[in-house]
Amino acid sequence: MDLQTLLFSFFGGLGIFLFGIKSMGDGLQKVAGDGLRDLLDRFTTKPLMGVLTGIVVTILIQSSSGTTVLTIGLVTAGFMTLRQAIGVIMGANIGTTVTAFIIGINISEYALPIIALGAFLIFFFKNHKINNLGQVFFGFGSLFFGLTLMGDGMKPLRDAPAFTDLTLSMSDNPLLGVLIGIIFTMIVQSSSAAIGLLQTLFDQGAISLHAALPVLFGDNIGTTITAILASIGASVAARRAALVHVIFNVIGTIIVLILFVPFTHFIEFLQASLDLNPRMTIAFAHGTFNVANTIIQFPFIAALAWIVTKLVPGEDRMIENKAVHLGEQFIRQSPSVALGQGKKEVLRMAKLAMQGIEEVGNYFKTQGKKHREIIPQIEDALNNLDKKITEYLVKISYHSLTDQDLKTHHMLLDTVINLERIGDHMENIMELVDSQINNKVKFSDEALKDLDEMFNLTLSTLKQSIAALETDDLEEAKAVIVKERQIDEMERELRRKHIIRLNANQCTGTAGIVYVDIVSNLERIGDHAVNIADGVIGEEH
Repeated sequence: MDLQTLLFSFFGGLGIFLFGIKSMGDGLQKVAGDGLRDLLDRFTTKPLMGVLTGIVVTILIQSSSGTTVLTIGLVTAGFMTLRQAIGVIMGANIGTTVTAFIIGINISEYALPIIALGAFLIFFFKNHKINNLGQVFFGFGSLFFGLTLMGDGMKPLRDAPAFTDLTLSMSDNPLLGVLIGIIFTMIVQSSSAAIGLLQTLFDQGAISLHAALPVLFGDNIGTTITAILASIGASVAARRAALVHVIFNVIGTIIVLILFVPFTHFIEFLQASLDLNPRMTIAFAHGTFNVANTIIQFPFIAALAWIVTKLVPGEDRMIENKAVHLGEQFIRQSPSVALGQGKKEVLRMAKLAMQGIEEVGNYFKTQGKKHREIIPQIEDALNNLDKKITEYLVKISYHSLTDQDLKTHHMLLDTVINLERIGDHMENIMELVDSQINNKVKFSDEALKDLDEMFNLTLSTLKQSIAALETDDLEEAKAVIVKERQIDEMERELRRKHIIRLNANQCTGTAGIVYVDIVSNLERIGDHAVNIADGVIGEEH
């Protein structure tokens, strides 16, 4: 056995296989459009819909880990509850079996022509849709070509005594097979690659079904490492969602190991009755395991949620992304009442923006991770509310409104725009603080003191403009305009002080860029606070 050829063929083939899966997944995502996140957000209200959505999304992106990571992101952002996420994770486990069925078709001899077709569609057409389709074909062909190379590299193992002894040990001790499956999948970060290799070994007769099935179960546990890595440093809810993925697959493996003999007989029965080739046999085993596991555990979603809540304690700081006060029935009953509901939602959005400025101020002062985590959630919520409130107000405008209601309507629309812009500046400041931390930028004590003062003045101005909006207080709104002039004067003063420090070599150029950009963003937040106050004052005043 030539060890160099074996290693080169195996690792080269593995690389091409993983690239093929990624390329095919990326191409399918582009063909499907950018609606995957929207699909997960809209169609996961019920656990069963969550399962179906998880299946569809995983088929499209060709990665159960990818779906789980996307789900964790939505849980972190507050778009999805833990129970909804559990349904999606269950569906992702079923969706990932499609790759094994594709491999089971065994069209390896056509791999190179399929790659050629993909390359032709990518390089000889200017139409993006055709290019995306080419990427799917290129990935599809690469998947089979990589698998062939891996298989060719592993062929000599059939005659290696050590490998033969190992497969015999796995037949006698299924737990050893599970452990090998876990470790290999953790290393390659792809259950599809691990199962593809298992299909190839079984096809070559290098491993028996009794030895292959425990490895298959281990592969399902090993793939959860990606979700765990994605949840490190994330919110409590995200860590709970990742833990669900682990518990779900571990429980499934325990159940099937208890029923290992009847499960193996069932797969042998399917192989004989459906005349399945060896690769397709493993695909059916994979599909049967995941579908049965989902059916068994689906009624216990609430129990799974309870278990992970106990295992990962702590109050999660979740931001409610979805509109709370808006309802179509209000528009039908009374546009004036609907407008009042719209104002309530705008005020909720305003308070979220205010919270965001407080959090980014605290992040600047303390550089604490808990403040950094919640800022993107608030920004996501502000963007979502901007869209939902605007759509709601546009629907109200189709009905007849009094002159006063029309003024309120225009004022609310303008306020929503200003609040969304405040969210953008909040995110800009967060990124500037990220840059400060990553580049180890140090500010002088005087610069820190000045920025702290400007943060406080900007925040109090925004609070006052929101209070004016809530109570329609003209005096409060006029006071905001006075404060904003103070912000403008402070911005000019801080820039002047910065130039003096720069000339005196008291700060670096990098620190100066971050400092000036933070000051500029705070000044723009003050401008938007004034715009909100101007809306309250109205043109007649």
